[in-house]
Amino acid sequence: MPSGTYADRIRDARPRLSKSFQRLADYILNSYVQAALLTASELAHEVNVDAATVVRFAQTLNYSGFPALQDEIKARVLQELLLQQQDEPSADTLRGLADRAYKNLGDDIERTRRMMDAAPLESLLAVLAKAKRVFLASDAAAAPSGRELQRHLRDVGILAHVLRAEEHELATALAVAAEGDLLLVLDAYNTTPLLAQAVVQAKASGLQSAVVVGAASYEAARKADIVLEVQRQEAEPAVGVVLAALVHTLGQALRWRFPERYKEVQTKTDKVLRRLARIP
Repeated sequence: MPSGTYADRIRDARPRLSKSFQRLADYILNSYVQAALLTASELAHEVNVDAATVVRFAQTLNYSGFPALQDEIKARVLQELLLQQQDEPSADTLRGLADRAYKNLGDDIERTRRMMDAAPLESLLAVLAKAKRVFLASDAAAAPSGRELQRHLRDVGILAHVLRAEEHELATALAVAAEGDLLLVLDAYNTTPLLAQAVVQAKASGLQSAVVVGAASYEAARKADIVLEVQRQEAEPAVGVVLAALVHTLGQALRWRFPERYKEVQTKTDKVLRRLARIP
């Protein structure tokens, strides 16, 4: 029997795996619940490989075949389901603290979901459909979400430039921006006045502006054309996390609104990757 959990063995072997095996490895690590329910052929379809590759992948990890690997994945899923059915952990334990933290985050995201107004999202999608370029600026807390949003935009063929919230960089970008460009600001905590100033300058230059903010009372929100807000009820440290969920929602909306663009970008990307792989 191989030693270590399936996840340990995958992480250990990944640097030495082929690209198709790496895609399988990442899918199983990141989507193990789905992997526990799929047949080898279904898993192969999800990762765009053939079923024989799935079998060879399992054997590379020293399993007799995919069913043996899947049995271990199923055991993990079953264990987690059983843990969920246990009594609520004591509040003065580490598990109890972690349980409350996750529950609070879930409550925050659920409140934003229930209270979300789809109209600003619809307006933003309409502007993005026509935007020549998008300039992305964010405060420190929202910077990872800004990079994630850049990826979502790139996936549907929208050119996005990530800017630091620094005077010279914002000034340079706004100086070369032109009609048809969009300034998109992510402001989690309203602690970077420069972001609101950039929105004002963008509008003065004839650019459209949109913001994703922790609360509608933020200065940037009062200046922008389009406002998506986290439904914050008080000074919550989790605003950055909920804002990230809102950016994720925007990413899903982009793929849904522009499916042909997304497909075209993925097809072109795959072609370039194959060409790069042939370069010695």
